[in-house]
Formats: sequence, C-alpha cells, structure tokens
Amino acid sequence: MIKFSINKTFFLQALNATKRAISSKNAIPILSSLKIEVNSQSLTLTGSNGQISIENTISTEENDAGLLITNSGSILLEANFFINIVSSLPDISLDFEEIEQHQIVLKSGKSEITLKGKDVEQYPRLQDVTTTKPLVLDTKLLKTIISETAFAASTQESRPILTGVHLTLTEHKEFKSVATDSHRMSQRKLTLDSATDNFDVVIPSRSLREFSAVFTDEIKTVEVFFSNSQILFRSENISFYARLLEGNYPDTDRLLVNNFETEAVFNTNALRYAMERAYLISNASQNGTVKLEISNNQITAHVNSPEVGKVNEELDTESLSGNDLTISFNPTYLIESLKALKSETVKIRFVSPIRPFTLTPGDNSENFIQLITPVRTN
Repeated sequence: MIKFSINKTFFLQALNATKRAISSKNAIPILSSLKIEVNSQSLTLTGSNGQISIENTISTEENDAGLLITNSGSILLEANFFINIVSSLPDISLDFEEIEQHQIVLKSGKSEITLKGKDVEQYPRLQDVTTTKPLVLDTKLLKTIISETAFAASTQESRPILTGVHLTLTEHKEFKSVATDSHRMSQRKLTLDSATDNFDVVIPSRSLREFSAVFTDEIKTVEVFFSNSQILFRSENISFYARLLEGNYPDTDRLLVNNFETEAVFNTNALRYAMERAYLISNASQNGTVKLEISNNQITAHVNSPEVGKVNEELDTESLSGNDLTISFNPTYLIESLKALKSETVKIRFVSPIRPFTLTPGDNSENFIQLITPVRTN
C-alpha cells in the first residue's frame, strides 16, 4: 500500500513531462492512465499512447524533490484528472497514501482528497530495448538537429514513411538526419567523436518533437538505444521510448546536385522578414506563391493577388553571381527553412526555374543543406 510525501512543485514538473506521452483520446482506454510505481529508493511515473512512452524516475536522493517513502506499491490513476488535482493543492508539499485497494488520499495543507485508481496489471508492459553499447549524444546538439530537420517531414498519412525523420550512421561515425515531404528536404550531417554501431531508422517527427520538449537543456547528454521496432532515449531520470516507422525511406541523396547556374547570399533574418510580408498577400490568393526575379544584378520578390493586392520588393543581397532567373515557390517553405538556420547569412543556389534550389548556412559552420521544389506557373 503506497505511502509517500513529496514537494508538490517538483512532482508536478515530473507529472507534466510524463503527461506528454498520454493522450486523452486513446484507442486503448487504459492508456489515458498514469502508472505510479514506488519502491524504497524511488518513485517512477509512466505514461504511454502506444507510439511514445515516458518513464520518469524521482529518487529519494534528489534534494529538490523532498521525497520521503514510507511504503512501496503501484497504482494507475486517470492522468489528466490526477494532475489537475495535484496542481490545485494548496500547500508546498503533499502526502500520498493508498488507504485500501486502488483508493488513495491526497493531503496538502488543510485539503484532503480521495481518488479511485486501478490495478497496474491492466497496464500494458513496455517493450524491452537492449541497453548495451549506447550512442551518447549531447542533448542540446540532438535537439538542434531535430529542429533543423523534423519540420520538413510530411504531415500527410498517405505516405506514412515521409512523416518520419530518417536517421542513419555509416562508417560507425558519420551521422545523418534527413526529412522530406516530397516538396522540400532538410538534411544535417555530423561526424561523431566516438565510433558506435551503424544504424538506419525512421522515427516519427512528432515523437522527436516530444523528445525535445521532455529533455530540457539541463540534461547534458542522452544515451540512444535501438531495437527492431523501437528507439530509446535515456538520461539519468527519464526513459523515452518511440516506435519506429516501417518501410524504406526514399534515397534523398540523388536530389542533391553540384552544378548551379545562380548563387545569392542573403542576410537570413532580412530575407525571412521579406518572405513573411510576401506571405501575407500570397496566402490570400489561390496559388499562394512568390515569384523571385533575378535580373541585372538585382533580386525582386513579386506577389500578385487579384483579391487582396500585390507586393514588389527589392531584396538586399550580400553577394550575387551567375545567370538571370525567374522562379516561383511556396513562401511558407522558405520561411520555415530560414527559421531552421542558425547562421547570420544564407547561401541560396538555383539550377533552373523548374529544378529544386538549395539553402546552406552562409558561414558553412554546419554540414547542413535544405532543398525546396519550385512551383510551375504559367
């Protein structure tokens, strides 16, 4: 029969992190529950929606937690309801006690609340992932790579494999992350400091974004493990499981070419703000495109919406070389690509009006390339 006391603020942080894996509208009703397991040294919270699962462990040795354990045990509680109750409690600490089978009492200040729980035997077991030979990555770096690539994944379920991010390791050190929705692509490469086993996996982009939300920058490094169907990201206190996507990811390397006709270097923010202005007009029109005209050493952005108005804006460049060109594209893709860039300048290279153009950091600080497919217009 569980009995413990804990700092409410610390407990709530752990509950909210775990809750990110719990969906209120789940095909398996029991997965709307939060699992609480208590032993003599720690308390573990588990949440899952079938696609991702989070285990969050709070140790009695964690000073800020103020965790005092009297009795061990385990219970399932309706997640949203329980977390809302905890957040509403008046005092800085709370006492949690199981008074009879699957019934608990929460005490805080002058408040006392009784809740009904369920037997943990109803909860599905998490699939084991072998935790030997981890890939160890800097958390901040991994989150940066996710922000640089995951946005380019598809949101359409018609081709499920494209809703994922393709992560590979070749030569035991050459790491690559790539995402595409068939209209654009974003790819980041990295040479790891230490060698580990090669891998080739596709992870749902939604799962990676949840990982970035759960693993704060205070967590310096993360261990990564793989099974046939899952990936596990693990830190000292958090285990984050994500289901892998099945299928073969398309060969994106063939999309990249080295022969360019025109090259322009822009200030990243200035170009982004110009595109955001153009987007306001283009978004109101049916085709929603921006036309870029490169002529006489000058670049101009044009939008013409019969319903709303027009934009003609001369774009400042740091440098411009090559042939004249006119190309149309979806400004949203360019805005999102520019947001993913960390460099002050961006180098854009064009092949032709109907071939994809590429974006790379102007300072070449990262092995990072993005590709956007133009829109054919009359």
